[in-house]
Amino acid sequence: MKSKSLVSITDFSKEEYIKILNLTEEFEKNPKQKLLDGYVVATLFYEPSTRTRLSFESAVNKLGGRVIGFSEAGTSSVSKGETIKDTIMTVANYSDLIIMRNPIEGSARYASEVSSVPIINAGDGANQHPTQTLLDLYSIRKTQGTLDNLNIVMVGDLKYGRTVHSLLMALSHFNPTFTFIAPAELRIPLEYKMFLENKGIKYAEETDLPENIKKADIVYMTRVQKERFSDPMEYEKVKNSYILRNKMLEGTKENMKVLHPLPRVNEINEDVDTNPKAYYFTQALNGVYTRMAIMCYILGIKK
Repeated sequence: MKSKSLVSITDFSKEEYIKILNLTEEFEKNPKQKLLDGYVVATLFYEPSTRTRLSFESAVNKLGGRVIGFSEAGTSSVSKGETIKDTIMTVANYSDLIIMRNPIEGSARYASEVSSVPIINAGDGANQHPTQTLLDLYSIRKTQGTLDNLNIVMVGDLKYGRTVHSLLMALSHFNPTFTFIAPAELRIPLEYKMFLENKGIKYAEETDLPENIKKADIVYMTRVQKERFSDPMEYEKVKNSYILRNKMLEGTKENMKVLHPLPRVNEINEDVDTNPKAYYFTQALNGVYTRMAIMCYILGIKK
């Protein structure tokens, strides 16, 4: 029987999150362990990626494994019309684990159903990005010392932002308070508000960025995603709705941290980068250790 896939953040329990975060902490202390020696990991990226793909490949290499795959669909038989099913069933014969990013929502779940090896979802459209969520949880726990009872402010593209959707679902286990700040066109979808209401999680929708970050433990900035808009004019209208500047961080909590799944465009001004509250580049580094932990956990190498 194949190991468990990670398609949605809800595939794992709160207890499993904690196990993976504890493993991540171990890997951060000692990242070079040859635990994947003899393993082949396939990375199938149907749309562009820098941090997710390279951090996975870095994690595999540090653990002594081998990477095969493609970084854009145009360099594979997808360009000839091959279906996801045929690609997955073929690549599963060559690998022990498949990491897949695809712009179609639900594609990772479908892949997990036809694959003979575990699938890790590296992002499926505007739906889910569970490995980003786990590295976000690790970053939050590392900086705040806890995941419990935190004030989380989420800013930007909350409609299409798969990182936002996955993160709020995971954090719902830890009694957070959310503040959602977005232009009207990019507000958090109703289904996620209903999810929080059913869990008894407090949230508010606001429009004022400087005022609302004063109470935050974590400010989670997101990019307005040009690729999710069919109308370029609609994108132009909202792309600069919220820009975080260094001056806005005055009067915020001493231990508040600014996170961003990256890439950024101009939603965080570069003058924030030197502020000790800016954590997004260390957050990206945490992705290597977290993805080490996820792969080893899924493959049953380290429990």
